[in-house]
Amino acid sequence: MRLPTPLRTSFLCLSSACVVLAQAQQSLPLNSLSTFSATFGLPASSSLTVSVAICSSQASSESFFLTNGSDIFEIELESGFGSWTGPSSNNASLLVDGAGLSTFEVAVSDNGTIHEILDALPLFGDSSANQAMLFSPPFAFETATNPTYPNYTLPPANSSLTEAPPSPTFDLVLAPLSARLTSLPQTGCSLANMSSAGTVVLNNAWLRGSGEWRSQWLVEGLSPDTNYTAYVIEDRVKVSGPIYFVTKSSSFPCPLVHSLPYCPSTAYAVPLDPPQSPALAYDASSLPTNISDPLLQYMTNFTTMLLTFGCGRDLYSPLQTCSDCQREYRSWLCSVSFPRCSEPSSRGNAQAPFSALQPQPSGVSPRNLFFPVINYTYNSLLPCLEVCHAVDRACPYFLGISCPVPQFNADASYGVGFIDSGDPGVVGQGTTGMAQDRWGNVWCNGN
Repeated sequence: MRLPTPLRTSFLCLSSACVVLAQAQQSLPLNSLSTFSATFGLPASSSLTVSVAICSSQASSESFFLTNGSDIFEIELESGFGSWTGPSSNNASLLVDGAGLSTFEVAVSDNGTIHEILDALPLFGDSSANQAMLFSPPFAFETATNPTYPNYTLPPANSSLTEAPPSPTFDLVLAPLSARLTSLPQTGCSLANMSSAGTVVLNNAWLRGSGEWRSQWLVEGLSPDTNYTAYVIEDRVKVSGPIYFVTKSSSFPCPLVHSLPYCPSTAYAVPLDPPQSPALAYDASSLPTNISDPLLQYMTNFTTMLLTFGCGRDLYSPLQTCSDCQREYRSWLCSVSFPRCSEPSSRGNAQAPFSALQPQPSGVSPRNLFFPVINYTYNSLLPCLEVCHAVDRACPYFLGISCPVPQFNADASYGVGFIDSGDPGVVGQGTTGMAQDRWGNVWCNGN
């Protein structure tokens, strides 16, 4: 079997059955295990990439050898995946030795590897007792042009979502930790064979406040207080993950909010009553206007004040612009306007350091006075202090933006010391270095 040389990229799905049929027909003995080998021709290329992905859940017995016309190489597999890149001649070939019952894929390309384990991870938004918000790795970035003087304009407070750029096909694979997804071959074809937990009730492209286009999922029907493992598979062949998270306890009262164009990075639980049926979570269409309208007015007023500066003409910083200032202010405003519900880790001392949680008794006025008084107790996850510092660094001094000082009372309203150390003038060197990690720890609300 020889692949046509003109093909720029070819993708072969090989199984043990295909291997058997590729050889001369022969009788199989009773009560014994038979193995087979097969050789496949490869196209000539100055830079050929051959990648192999094991699709079966059990251990593979195959070995893969490649000759490029002058040398012989073994494609070694790690976590069910292996690849080779180099020049090949017209008599290059791939030998599959010891083909048994497992299924595998072989991809041949002169434009880089097709199978791939991505460095970029999925993003965990938040969870309730039986729901979760998850995001793919970024697949594109916002391409907005920088405004210039004298027509320096900034996005309105409630700007509509721009049309999403072309997106790869993303598949979410989600299962309890007990399913041991990490013990499987870490390939798209192997993970895609697993049943995914919950029911996807929303999946669309979303532009987050950081300018990253991601695919987002709202998953319903999860089990409370359960560890989950999540992967995202891109175009069936590129694997991102795993990441991990724990759903909240069955008594967790706060619903999720997501898909707010004016707060594009807000995707977490908030202290509100459950949304009216049939809504499963709050979004821009179901969020009460007495919460959204004041926020939009604050954003409009701030933008008007900011534009009194000669944006695009006068420089207040060699690094920051009025566009940067508005973006960071929006992020801060959303963080403090939408209190984030959370709860202490069910793993006890396994989480260190502890998250910046602030107990909120029932009937107490919320931090955002436009939120209703809630008749249940919850824990508020405080915004990261660095969200405020980002506004201070990005905006003109005349706006008078000032953040609380870590040495005094900053920890009363912000999570302190997680990303930055909290020492004066020191950026970084915090206890975690981030607002959240891939293991499901969320220390402060980085929005």
